[in-house]
Parts: sequence; C-alpha cells; structure tokens
Amino acid sequence: MLVADLKVLLASSYAYQLKAHMFHWNVEGSDFAQLHEFFGNVYQEVFDTIDQNAEIIRQLDSYAPGSFERFRTLSTVDGQTNVPRARLMIEELLEDTNKMLDLAKRIFTVAEQENEQGVADFIAGRIDAFAKHAWMLRSFLKTRDYNVINKFI
Repeated sequence: MLVADLKVLLASSYAYQLKAHMFHWNVEGSDFAQLHEFFGNVYQEVFDTIDQNAEIIRQLDSYAPGSFERFRTLSTVDGQTNVPRARLMIEELLEDTNKMLDLAKRIFTVAEQENEQGVADFIAGRIDAFAKHAWMLRSFLKTRDYNVINKFI
C-alpha cells in the first residue's frame, strides 16, 4: 500500500511540476512578472523532490515508474493541453495542489501506520510545501477591499 501510494505521488508530482512549468512558460497578462516567477518557484520546488521520492520507492525494494505512459495511469493530476488565462491557471493549479495535499496526508498516515518514519518525514515536508503553495495560490485569487483591510490593521 505505501509503495503504491508513493508511486502515485511520484507520477502526480511529475504531472504537477510539468503543469506549473507550462504555466510558467505561457502565462500572460498584467500580473505576468509575478506569476511567471511564482510558477517557476513552484515547478522548481516540486521538481527538486521527485528524485528523492523515486529513491524512497527503491529503498522500499520496489521499482520507480519512469515513463509518461505509466505516469499518466498513476497520476491524480490531469494534464493540460490548452493555455488557459492566468486566473484559470491559478484556479487549476490550486485544485491540483489540494489533490496533492490530500494524497500526501493519506500517505503520511500510511507511513506512520507502517512505522516508516523516514518516509513520514519526507511526506511531512511535502505537506508543508503544498500547503504553502495552496496559501499563495488562494492569495492570488483574492481581491482587496482596502477599506476593510485598513480597519483591521
């Protein structure tokens, strides 16, 4: 169960970082500079963990998947073949981020049940990272009412 879930995480992480990378390349609009940098930071952060995920699968005496075909069957994150408007990119990546959070939380529980503390530690880091990505994506989607904000400052 744990290894199977880690394979889903690997495939989903790959699909997620690829989508964030595609958004980084193709975002347009008045927030271009901010979103271009943000999407770049997201895809790089996720990409930097993919190898460790695969190595954990190997440590658990299984083989890591490594083809687009296999990733497509395992991933909880769907690909994107269109170039959506910037706001839709943010909304879609937030939806995918929530999928990643749910998956990581499930894996964390399984890792603890199977007494795999190293795996649980790795997954705890993924939960923190995806929670931060979700917060930032939600923040991009909010509109400001400066009169209301100023009342609370």
